[in-house]
Amino acid sequence: MKYARLTKEQFEELHQEFINFLATQSITADEWKTLKEEKPEVAEEELDVFSDLIWEGVLTKVKYLEHISPKQLMLFHITDAFMELIAIKVEQDDIDITTAYGYKWLQQNLHDDAVNLYTSTKAITDDRNKDLFILIQQGAVITKGELYKYFEDLLSK
Repeated sequence: MKYARLTKEQFEELHQEFINFLATQSITADEWKTLKEEKPEVAEEELDVFSDLIWEGVLTKVKYLEHISPKQLMLFHITDAFMELIAIKVEQDDIDITTAYGYKWLQQNLHDDAVNLYTSTKAITDDRNKDLFILIQQGAVITKGELYKYFEDLLSK
């Protein structure tokens, strides 16, 4: 398995897609029921293969990721060749940028000495999707890039 198995909730959400997947494997509903009962290891493999297919499809479309923690904001823009990072670190003890107050403080104090801004660019490796999956496992979420674009615009001024 290249990524991670989908959760029960994700499988439920993708119920029709899973049925279609089984159909491409020439597995009927009755055969799937029998497979689960008599050869659970084969059924598990099918769940893993389907999970990897879904992850691969999702990750291929990712253009932006965000990872926000109380003291740090990491914004990623992923192109075909590069992963660009805008990182913002807050060094003020009483500020938590995951709160509305903390985020507003950050917006108003970007040029404060307690705020460090970093940018970086890294070439995409041979396994782009695996790199993105690792970031997601570490807490990054897929976004449309509004925050990245906002800070990119601020940094270009």
